[in-house]
Amino acid sequence: MVKIKDVAAEAGVSVATVSRALNGHSTVDPALAARVTAAAERLGYRPNAIARGLRRQKTDVLALIISDVSNPFYTAVARGVEDVAQANGYSVLLCNADEDAEKEARYLRVAEVEQVAGVILSPHNAATDVSRLRSSGVPLVVVDRPLTDPVDSVMVRSIDGARAATRHLLDEGWLRPACITGPADAATALDRLAGYRLGLADGNVSREQFVHARFSQEGGLAATTELLDGDDAPDSFMVGNAQMALGVIAELKRRGIRIGYDAGIVTFDDAPWAPYIDPPITVVAQPAYEIGTRAAGLLLDRIGGAERGGAREVVLSAELLVRESSRRTASPHH
Repeated sequence: MVKIKDVAAEAGVSVATVSRALNGHSTVDPALAARVTAAAERLGYRPNAIARGLRRQKTDVLALIISDVSNPFYTAVARGVEDVAQANGYSVLLCNADEDAEKEARYLRVAEVEQVAGVILSPHNAATDVSRLRSSGVPLVVVDRPLTDPVDSVMVRSIDGARAATRHLLDEGWLRPACITGPADAATALDRLAGYRLGLADGNVSREQFVHARFSQEGGLAATTELLDGDDAPDSFMVGNAQMALGVIAELKRRGIRIGYDAGIVTFDDAPWAPYIDPPITVVAQPAYEIGTRAAGLLLDRIGGAERGGAREVVLSAELLVRESSRRTASPHH
C-alpha cells in the first residue's frame, strides 16, 4: 500500500507538506500543491479512511460545491441545503468552484480526503470526474446540472421554462427574440437553447439568433454587444440566468434602448433585484430553495442508510412570472 511518505519522496517535499497540500490548505504554494497532487496520482495514493475515521470519529459535515457563490440562485440553493442539514445535526462546508474545472476537482479531492459525510455538487459539466469520491463511499447528490455517471440528482425542467419564455415574447409581439445562454458544455445552457428553439417553432419563427457566453454579467454584456452589432439585430432577449441579465440590461441602457418599449427581456432566475428595478424583469423562476432542501433530503437518506437502491432523480418545474420588461408597450413619446 502506498503511504504518505512515498508521496513525499516522489514529490520531493516533506510529509507535512503532502498532508497540507492534499487537505487543500491555502498556505501551500500552488506549484508545490500541484506537484504533490501529481505524485499522489502517479502512485495511486489513497488516504487511509479507516485510520482517519478513528482519529476524527467520522465527520458530521456535508460539502456543498457550487458553481458560483455570487449567483443568487446558488445562494438560495445553499440556504435550502443548510436548513435541512442543521435540522439534522450536520454542518455545511460551502465550496465555490467559480465555474472552474480545476477548482472543482480540488474541492472534490478535499471532500474525499476529509471523508465528509456526503457531497452535494453543481457540476461544471456532465464529464466532471467523481469516480474517486464514489469509490471512497462518500454519498453524492448533484443539482442543477446532470452527470454522465448515474447518481442521485435534483433537476429543473429548464427546457419547458425556456420554451414558455420564448413563446411569451412572441405572444407579446416581439418579432426577433434572441437567446443568450451559458457555455456550450453546460447542460443547463443547452437545455435553455433547446427550449428557445421549441418556442420559436411554436410561433412558426424560423430565424434563430443565439450566443453562448459565460454565466456572468460580463458574459451577458459581451453577448448583447455581439447580437446588437450584427445584421438584423434582435428586438428581445431570452437570457440564461440573472447574472447574465445584468450585463444585458447594462448594454441596452448604454445604447439608450428602453426595456419594455424598444426591447423585451425574460431571464432565468428570480433574483432579489428583479421585481424592483425599472422596469421590473420578467423571469423564469426556478425553485432554488426547494432544490437545496430536496438535495439535502436525498443525501441524508443515503448517509443514514434509508436508501440503498439505484440513482434517484427529482425533477422540479419552473414558473414564468410576467412583469413589465417583456410586455410590448407603446412608447410614451408616440
